[in-house]
Amino acid sequence: MEPNNQPNVLIITGLSGAGKTQTMNCLEDLGYYCVDNLPPALMIKFIELSMQSEARIEKVALVIDVRGGEFFHDLSQSLNELEENQIAFEILFLEASEEVLVRRFKESRRRHPLAISSRLLEAIRMERNILEELRGRANIIIDTSNLTPRELKNKLLSYYSEGNKGDFTINIVSFGYKAGIPLDCDIMMDVRFLPNPFYDPLMRTMTGEDDDVIRYVLENPVTKSFTRRFLNLLKFLVPYYIEEGKTNLVLSIGCTGGQHRSVVLADYCGGQLKKMGYNVIVRHRDIARYKEEV
Repeated sequence: MEPNNQPNVLIITGLSGAGKTQTMNCLEDLGYYCVDNLPPALMIKFIELSMQSEARIEKVALVIDVRGGEFFHDLSQSLNELEENQIAFEILFLEASEEVLVRRFKESRRRHPLAISSRLLEAIRMERNILEELRGRANIIIDTSNLTPRELKNKLLSYYSEGNKGDFTINIVSFGYKAGIPLDCDIMMDVRFLPNPFYDPLMRTMTGEDDDVIRYVLENPVTKSFTRRFLNLLKFLVPYYIEEGKTNLVLSIGCTGGQHRSVVLADYCGGQLKKMGYNVIVRHRDIARYKEEV
Protein backbone atom coordinates (compact mmCIF):
# COMPACT_ATOMS: atom_id res chain seq x y z
CA MET A 1 0.00 0.00 0.00
CA GLU A 2 1.19 3.49 -0.84
CA PRO A 3 1.25 5.52 2.42
CA ASN A 4 -0.01 8.65 0.66
CA ASN A 5 -3.12 6.80 -0.49
CA GLN A 6 -4.00 5.36 2.90
CA PRO A 7 -7.01 6.72 4.78
CA ASN A 8 -6.66 8.09 8.28
CA VAL A 9 -7.54 5.00 10.36
CA LEU A 10 -8.95 5.33 13.89
CA ILE A 11 -9.83 2.24 15.92
CA ILE A 12 -12.42 2.89 18.62
CA THR A 13 -12.60 0.38 21.44
CA GLY A 14 -13.06 0.15 25.19
CA LEU A 15 -15.54 -0.90 27.81
CA SER A 16 -19.16 -1.53 26.95
CA GLY A 17 -21.29 1.39 28.09
CA ALA A 18 -18.36 3.85 28.03
CA GLY A 19 -19.68 5.90 25.10
CA LYS A 20 -18.51 4.23 21.88
CA THR A 21 -21.82 4.79 20.08
CA GLN A 22 -21.84 8.51 20.86
CA THR A 23 -18.20 8.68 19.80
CA MET A 24 -19.00 7.05 16.48
CA ASN A 25 -21.87 9.50 15.87
CA CYS A 26 -19.58 12.45 16.60
CA LEU A 27 -16.90 11.17 14.25
CA GLU A 28 -19.46 10.66 11.48
CA ASP A 29 -20.26 14.37 11.81
CA LEU A 30 -16.55 15.08 11.38
CA GLY A 31 -16.47 13.21 8.08
CA TYR A 32 -15.26 9.80 9.22
CA TYR A 33 -16.58 6.70 7.46
CA CYS A 34 -17.63 4.65 10.50
CA VAL A 35 -18.08 0.89 10.74
CA ASP A 36 -19.46 -0.63 13.93
CA ASN A 37 -18.46 -4.07 15.24
CA LEU A 38 -16.14 -4.95 12.36
CA PRO A 39 -14.38 -8.33 12.73
CA PRO A 40 -10.69 -7.49 13.26
CA ALA A 41 -9.59 -9.94 10.56
CA LEU A 42 -11.38 -7.79 7.98
CA MET A 43 -9.63 -4.53 8.87
CA ILE A 44 -6.92 -4.70 6.20
CA LYS A 45 -9.42 -5.80 3.55
CA PHE A 46 -11.75 -2.94 4.43
CA ILE A 47 -8.94 -0.39 4.28
CA GLU A 48 -7.92 -1.75 0.86
CA LEU A 49 -11.52 -1.42 -0.36
CA SER A 50 -11.75 2.13 0.94
CA MET A 51 -8.65 3.01 -1.08
CA GLN A 52 -10.09 1.47 -4.24
CA SER A 53 -13.47 3.22 -4.09
CA GLU A 54 -14.15 5.92 -6.69
CA ALA A 55 -14.98 8.45 -3.98
CA ARG A 56 -11.79 8.11 -1.96
CA ILE A 57 -12.42 7.65 1.76
CA GLU A 58 -9.94 9.79 3.67
CA LYS A 59 -10.98 9.10 7.28
CA VAL A 60 -12.08 5.73 8.66
CA ALA A 61 -13.28 4.92 12.19
CA LEU A 62 -13.66 1.25 13.12
CA VAL A 63 -15.49 0.28 16.31
CA ILE A 64 -14.13 -3.03 17.56
CA ASP A 65 -14.96 -4.52 20.95
CA VAL A 66 -15.93 -7.69 22.79
CA ARG A 67 -19.28 -7.87 20.99
CA GLY A 68 -17.28 -9.57 18.25
CA GLY A 69 -17.06 -12.68 20.42
CA GLU A 70 -14.47 -15.14 19.12
CA PHE A 71 -13.57 -12.73 16.33
CA PHE A 72 -12.37 -10.18 18.89
CA HIS A 73 -9.46 -12.43 19.86
CA ASP A 74 -7.99 -11.79 16.40
CA LEU A 75 -7.55 -8.08 17.16
CA SER A 76 -4.00 -8.21 18.49
CA GLN A 77 -2.83 -10.19 15.47
CA SER A 78 -4.71 -7.85 13.11
CA LEU A 79 -3.06 -4.80 14.66
CA ASN A 80 0.32 -6.42 14.17
CA GLU A 81 -0.55 -7.04 10.52
CA LEU A 82 -1.48 -3.38 10.08
CA GLU A 83 1.94 -2.40 11.43
CA GLU A 84 3.69 -4.96 9.20
CA ASN A 85 1.89 -3.50 6.18
CA GLN A 86 2.91 0.00 7.30
CA ILE A 87 -0.71 1.08 7.71
CA ALA A 88 -0.77 3.94 10.19
CA PHE A 89 -3.56 3.83 12.77
CA GLU A 90 -4.54 5.24 16.15
CA ILE A 91 -6.45 3.60 18.97
CA LEU A 92 -9.02 5.49 21.03
CA PHE A 93 -9.92 3.66 24.23
CA LEU A 94 -13.04 4.60 26.21
CA GLU A 95 -13.56 3.56 29.81
CA ALA A 96 -15.56 4.44 32.92
CA SER A 97 -15.77 3.41 36.55
CA GLU A 98 -17.60 0.25 37.59
CA GLU A 99 -20.26 2.25 39.45
CA VAL A 100 -21.01 4.40 36.41
CA LEU A 101 -21.11 1.45 34.00
CA VAL A 102 -23.47 -0.47 36.27
CA ARG A 103 -25.77 2.55 36.49
CA ARG A 104 -25.73 3.09 32.72
CA PHE A 105 -26.63 -0.52 31.98
CA LYS A 106 -29.45 -0.46 34.52
CA GLU A 107 -30.81 2.80 33.10
CA SER A 108 -30.65 1.59 29.50
CA ARG A 109 -31.87 -1.91 30.41
CA ARG A 110 -29.45 -3.35 27.89
CA ARG A 111 -27.51 -6.54 28.53
CA HIS A 112 -23.74 -6.47 28.81
CA PRO A 113 -22.22 -8.58 25.99
CA LEU A 114 -20.40 -10.77 28.52
CA ALA A 115 -23.29 -11.08 30.97
CA ILE A 116 -24.82 -14.21 29.47
CA SER A 117 -23.65 -16.52 32.27
CA SER A 118 -22.45 -14.00 34.86
CA ARG A 119 -23.68 -11.01 36.82
CA LEU A 120 -23.30 -7.49 35.44
CA LEU A 121 -20.48 -6.43 37.73
CA GLU A 122 -18.58 -9.64 37.03
CA ALA A 123 -19.02 -9.08 33.30
CA ILE A 124 -17.65 -5.55 33.55
CA ARG A 125 -14.58 -6.76 35.45
CA MET A 126 -14.07 -9.60 32.99
CA GLU A 127 -14.21 -7.18 30.05
CA ARG A 128 -11.76 -4.81 31.72
CA ASN A 129 -9.33 -7.69 32.15
CA ILE A 130 -9.71 -8.79 28.52
CA LEU A 131 -9.05 -5.25 27.27
CA GLU A 132 -6.07 -4.55 29.53
CA GLU A 133 -3.45 -5.25 26.83
CA LEU A 134 -5.35 -3.25 24.22
CA ARG A 135 -5.65 -0.32 26.62
CA GLY A 136 -1.87 -0.34 26.90
CA ARG A 137 -1.58 0.15 23.12
CA ALA A 138 -4.05 3.03 22.99
CA ASN A 139 -2.97 6.46 21.77
CA ILE A 140 -5.76 8.24 23.62
CA ILE A 141 -7.72 7.06 26.69
CA ILE A 142 -10.88 8.88 27.71
CA ASP A 143 -12.57 8.20 31.03
CA THR A 144 -16.23 9.13 30.51
CA SER A 145 -17.30 8.55 34.13
CA ASN A 146 -17.87 12.23 34.87
CA LEU A 147 -18.49 13.49 31.34
CA THR A 148 -21.87 14.63 30.07
CA PRO A 149 -22.64 13.75 26.42
CA ARG A 150 -21.82 17.34 25.48
CA GLU A 151 -18.52 17.27 27.36
CA LEU A 152 -17.54 14.02 25.66
CA LYS A 153 -18.36 15.52 22.28
CA ASN A 154 -16.27 18.61 23.02
CA LYS A 155 -13.35 16.42 24.08
CA LEU A 156 -13.61 14.39 20.87
CA LEU A 157 -13.74 17.58 18.83
CA SER A 158 -10.59 18.80 20.56
CA TYR A 159 -8.79 15.62 19.45
CA TYR A 160 -10.22 14.94 16.00
CA SER A 161 -11.67 18.15 14.62
CA GLU A 162 -9.38 20.21 12.43
CA GLY A 163 -10.53 23.10 14.59
CA ASN A 164 -11.32 25.56 11.84
CA LYS A 165 -14.17 26.80 9.69
CA GLY A 166 -13.43 24.08 7.15
CA ASP A 167 -15.22 21.58 9.39
CA PHE A 168 -18.43 23.60 9.25
CA THR A 169 -20.86 24.07 6.35
CA ILE A 170 -23.62 26.64 6.02
CA ASN A 171 -26.45 25.54 3.74
CA ILE A 172 -28.55 28.47 2.54
CA VAL A 173 -31.94 27.66 1.02
CA SER A 174 -34.22 30.18 -0.69
CA PHE A 175 -37.89 29.22 -0.71
CA GLY A 176 -41.42 30.48 -1.26
CA TYR A 177 -43.90 30.46 1.60
CA LYS A 178 -46.74 29.55 -0.74
CA ALA A 179 -44.96 26.25 -1.41
CA GLY A 180 -44.42 25.52 2.29
CA ILE A 181 -41.55 26.15 4.68
CA PRO A 182 -38.44 23.90 4.79
CA LEU A 183 -38.64 21.38 7.61
CA ASP A 184 -34.92 21.03 8.32
CA CYS A 185 -33.85 24.64 8.83
CA ASP A 186 -32.01 25.96 11.88
CA ILE A 187 -32.55 29.67 11.15
CA MET A 188 -35.46 31.01 9.09
CA MET A 189 -35.63 34.57 7.78
CA ASP A 190 -38.78 36.03 6.23
CA VAL A 191 -37.94 38.75 3.65
CA ARG A 192 -41.49 39.42 2.46
CA PHE A 193 -41.22 42.90 3.98
CA LEU A 194 -38.92 43.95 1.13
CA PRO A 195 -40.31 45.54 -2.06
CA ASN A 196 -41.43 42.81 -4.46
CA PRO A 197 -40.09 42.84 -8.06
CA PHE A 198 -43.07 40.65 -9.03
CA TYR A 199 -45.24 43.74 -9.26
CA ASP A 200 -43.01 45.30 -11.91
CA PRO A 201 -44.25 43.95 -15.28
CA LEU A 202 -40.70 43.96 -16.68
CA MET A 203 -39.37 41.72 -13.89
CA ARG A 204 -42.41 39.53 -13.23
CA THR A 205 -41.09 36.65 -15.36
CA MET A 206 -37.49 37.05 -14.21
CA THR A 207 -35.86 35.46 -11.17
CA GLY A 208 -33.47 36.57 -8.48
CA GLU A 209 -30.61 35.35 -10.66
CA ASP A 210 -31.24 38.09 -13.25
CA ASP A 211 -29.22 41.31 -12.98
CA ASP A 212 -32.26 43.62 -13.10
CA VAL A 213 -33.85 41.84 -10.14
CA ILE A 214 -30.59 41.73 -8.20
CA ARG A 215 -30.13 45.49 -8.57
CA TYR A 216 -33.77 46.18 -7.72
CA VAL A 217 -33.56 44.21 -4.47
CA LEU A 218 -30.05 45.04 -3.26
CA GLU A 219 -30.07 48.76 -4.08
CA ASN A 220 -33.20 49.36 -2.04
CA PRO A 221 -32.32 51.30 1.18
CA VAL A 222 -34.39 48.91 3.31
CA THR A 223 -32.47 45.94 1.89
CA LYS A 224 -29.13 47.61 2.58
CA SER A 225 -30.09 48.27 6.19
CA PHE A 226 -31.45 44.74 6.61
CA THR A 227 -28.48 42.89 5.10
CA ARG A 228 -26.03 44.85 7.25
CA ARG A 229 -27.89 43.91 10.43
CA PHE A 230 -28.61 40.33 9.38
CA LEU A 231 -24.99 39.60 8.46
CA ASN A 232 -23.84 41.07 11.77
CA LEU A 233 -26.25 38.71 13.52
CA LEU A 234 -24.86 35.72 11.60
CA LYS A 235 -21.30 36.85 12.28
CA PHE A 236 -22.20 36.75 15.99
CA LEU A 237 -24.16 33.46 15.95
CA VAL A 238 -22.15 31.14 13.73
CA PRO A 239 -19.04 30.86 15.96
CA TYR A 240 -21.29 29.76 18.83
CA TYR A 241 -22.87 27.05 16.66
CA ILE A 242 -19.35 25.84 15.87
CA GLU A 243 -18.40 25.95 19.56
CA GLU A 244 -21.41 23.73 20.34
CA GLY A 245 -20.01 21.13 17.95
CA LYS A 246 -22.50 21.69 15.13
CA THR A 247 -21.05 20.81 11.73
CA ASN A 248 -23.93 21.85 9.50
CA LEU A 249 -26.16 24.92 9.72
CA VAL A 250 -29.24 25.33 7.52
CA LEU A 251 -30.31 28.93 6.90
CA SER A 252 -33.63 29.36 5.07
CA ILE A 253 -34.61 32.67 3.47
CA GLY A 254 -38.20 32.94 2.29
CA CYS A 255 -40.33 35.29 0.23
CA THR A 256 -43.81 34.80 -1.22
CA GLY A 257 -42.98 32.65 -4.24
CA GLY A 258 -39.29 31.87 -3.83
CA GLN A 259 -38.62 33.52 -7.18
CA HIS A 260 -37.17 36.98 -6.58
CA ARG A 261 -36.28 38.40 -3.15
CA SER A 262 -35.28 35.22 -1.33
CA VAL A 263 -33.09 34.14 -4.25
CA VAL A 264 -31.23 37.47 -4.31
CA LEU A 265 -30.72 37.50 -0.54
CA ALA A 266 -29.61 33.84 -0.41
CA ASP A 267 -26.94 34.46 -3.07
CA TYR A 268 -25.83 37.72 -1.48
CA CYS A 269 -25.58 36.33 2.07
CA GLY A 270 -23.84 33.23 0.75
CA GLY A 271 -21.24 35.36 -0.97
CA GLN A 272 -20.61 37.44 2.15
CA LEU A 273 -20.28 34.37 4.36
CA LYS A 274 -17.80 32.84 1.92
CA LYS A 275 -15.72 36.00 2.24
CA MET A 276 -15.67 35.37 6.00
CA GLY A 277 -14.05 31.99 5.29
CA TYR A 278 -17.01 29.64 5.72
CA ASN A 279 -17.96 26.72 3.51
CA VAL A 280 -21.30 27.73 1.97
CA ILE A 281 -23.75 25.87 -0.24
CA VAL A 282 -26.64 27.87 -1.74
CA ARG A 283 -29.74 26.18 -3.12
CA HIS A 284 -32.86 27.78 -4.58
CA ARG A 285 -35.65 25.36 -3.78
CA ASP A 286 -38.51 26.87 -5.74
CA ILE A 287 -36.90 28.41 -8.84
CA ALA A 288 -37.12 25.10 -10.70
CA ARG A 289 -40.82 24.83 -9.87
CA TYR A 290 -41.38 28.35 -11.21
CA LYS A 291 -39.44 27.71 -14.44
CA GLU A 292 -41.48 24.58 -15.10
CA GLU A 293 -44.69 26.60 -14.76
CA VAL A 294 -43.58 29.22 -17.27
